[in-house]
Amino acid sequence: MLDQLVNLVKQFGQDTVVDNPEVPNEYNQEVMADATKTITSGLQNVMAGGGFQNILDLFKGGGSSSSSGNGIGGLLKNPMVTMMIGYFINKLVSKYKMSASSANNLASNLIPNVLDGLINKTVSHAPENDAFDFNDLIGSLTGGNVATSESSGGGFNFQGLLDQFVGGGGNAGGNGFDLQDIIGRVTNGMQQNQQQSSGGGGGIMDMIKGLIS
Repeated sequence: MLDQLVNLVKQFGQDTVVDNPEVPNEYNQEVMADATKTITSGLQNVMAGGGFQNILDLFKGGGSSSSSGNGIGGLLKNPMVTMMIGYFINKLVSKYKMSASSANNLASNLIPNVLDGLINKTVSHAPENDAFDFNDLIGSLTGGNVATSESSGGGFNFQGLLDQFVGGGGNAGGNGFDLQDIIGRVTNGMQQNQQQSSGGGGGIMDMIKGLIS
């Protein structure tokens, strides 16, 4: 799933990064890698803190093709998204010496557009979006420490859970889902992944840079 996210960053980064005169060409790939890492780390930190339901809510109401119609405007009001944008602005200013206004314009455009694309494609059942699967996303972000229906030996069907939320399933308790149990599994798996990654070198950032280049 990481490669699909990278492709979205490349797609929306063409205008905001590659064609942006405020970003020197030699930094294009690194800026897009940092944008991807900002999104993945943001989602990981929320999950590690027990906020998996917040991510479900983000996917339920954030996409521009959703019935709620929140779209980009809704994403820009979401605390998780504003946190990611703020972090990325600081990165652009401190690492790439961009002006605050240019960094704000870039981050406020790229981050929500990528998330909007990720949400719309993941909740969609259109054949062209088959590569976007919530099971794959959870598996990638947790480093395989949470068993999904895509993993060997069977596991929880996170795409099914998301489909129920998007379809108005509320707390997803009616179809055999114990949401608090699922949140606990995701939280523990994410914390385990972060502990494993803390002493393991570049980790996901090295993977992202490999996909961006």
